[in-house]
Amino acid sequence: MTTKSLSASSSLGRWYPDGSLPSIDENHLKEAIYKINHPVVIIEKEGSVGVGKGGKVCLGEINDDKNGYSIIGYVPRCAITDLGDATFCRDYGLKYPYVSGSMANGIGSVEIVEAMGKGGMLGFFGAAGLPISKVKTASDYLRKFKDKFTSGFNLIHSPNEQDLESAIVDFYIENDINLVEASAFLGLTPSVVRYRVHGIHQDSSGKIITPNRIVAKISRIEVASKFFSPPPDKILDELVRTGDITQEQAKMASTIPMAQDITVEADSGGHTDNQQALALFPTIIALRDDIQKKYNYSSTIRVGAGGGIASPASAAAVFSMGAAYIVVGTINQCTLEAGTSDSVREMLSQAQQADITMAPAADMFEMGVKVQVLKRGTMFAMRAAKLYDIYRKYKSLNAIPPDQKESLEKGYFKKSLDGVWNDTRAFFRERDPQQLIRAENDSKHQMALVFRSYLGQSSKWANAGVPDRKIDYQIWCGPAMGAFNEWVKGTFLEDYQNRRVVTIALNVLFGTAVQLRLNTLRYQGVSLSSELMNPSPLTEHRIKELMK
Repeated sequence: MTTKSLSASSSLGRWYPDGSLPSIDENHLKEAIYKINHPVVIIEKEGSVGVGKGGKVCLGEINDDKNGYSIIGYVPRCAITDLGDATFCRDYGLKYPYVSGSMANGIGSVEIVEAMGKGGMLGFFGAAGLPISKVKTASDYLRKFKDKFTSGFNLIHSPNEQDLESAIVDFYIENDINLVEASAFLGLTPSVVRYRVHGIHQDSSGKIITPNRIVAKISRIEVASKFFSPPPDKILDELVRTGDITQEQAKMASTIPMAQDITVEADSGGHTDNQQALALFPTIIALRDDIQKKYNYSSTIRVGAGGGIASPASAAAVFSMGAAYIVVGTINQCTLEAGTSDSVREMLSQAQQADITMAPAADMFEMGVKVQVLKRGTMFAMRAAKLYDIYRKYKSLNAIPPDQKESLEKGYFKKSLDGVWNDTRAFFRERDPQQLIRAENDSKHQMALVFRSYLGQSSKWANAGVPDRKIDYQIWCGPAMGAFNEWVKGTFLEDYQNRRVVTIALNVLFGTAVQLRLNTLRYQGVSLSSELMNPSPLTEHRIKELMK
């Protein structure tokens, strides 16, 4: 450990021991920094540098150069309960400002949600892509924990299946599911507005109460603006007309934001705009401040960060920028609680930051929207891109040239396109019959539904670990996975069989607190060894020991 040369003005104050001398052992320094709930005092006297333990600290200019020791570095406590915005934890009954995002198709499983809740954090069930029957099963399971911890469900925008989006909102309202993570929205829909304003009322003191809460995940300024703002009058008027709300409720709704919490999503797995957090997050914060001032809401809208968060360094960065909370998804996908297969977990544990690419999205295929996926060990991205290319070139399945049609049937679908259409028709007959009516009158839409069946099943094959479909696995993944693997390399977390969501969460949060303390010392001119500057993962037991 070294420091900059001292001058009379560079001392932060004086440390007076209570009988114990300062320690110059670097292991003692590491222990002091890692005890995040206690302050750290770095002292110097006659060229010796060490850690002051106990004693008395006097900060500021002290006219005393004979007694005690000169303080060259001082860091107050940095408990992980103090990270982020305290009101976020208070409002949701959490211990830590840490959220597990709603990875689709049940990858964000009830096991993850349960573990998060019991660990004092917030988990969202990955309802997107699942039939309502499976969402109901998850709801029934989590209902038994309703009085013990807060949990939520995903509400994904479905521009091509608006009836399905409306049906899931109906289910949430009917089953008193009062918290959702709204994702992939391109704008506000009647369904998401209806969910937000359902049951809005005033209490005895006149305060407006909104039973249903939304955490909106956004990566575009224009979408953020819509969720920061009150529900549009046009949609509220329509809800009044249909009898979903009263005129009085519409009036109350015009004074609340669509979402109390907004997650800035940057370069995540799955739906993403590949935004950069360092550029986007400050912009959204500024937008929030402008809209907060414009509408003068009774409570401040909070802004969290998600996407690309894989280590203490990345978490420390977004907390330093003012994140109220962090959302983690990609790295939770390789945990034992995730609703996926060991085959996928192993593939993710070997991923590097460059092993990702973009591929057409199943739910927004016709619009050309893409998702970020793993490319190492799978041909999904290439095959999905080929399907979209064929979709753009031809008007119908019958117009596809015979050689390309044969390639699709043998390599992609492993059955005739007629057979695939029969399966697809049976699927949508139960899921969304309106799609079949449209397909009967639009052969290009029929082709889109057939191609979407490959994209939709590819993630299910991955989750189930179907051996003969490994080459077709669609695994949503951002560069965070590679960064995480680099961070845990050589530690017990390198083996995916040791990866559990709470273990990872505590390491990210604890490491963040350590990183922030180390940064404070560095800003004060204290130069530390590289080993100290890069905290490695610890067991849950060790973390809890250090937090005493």
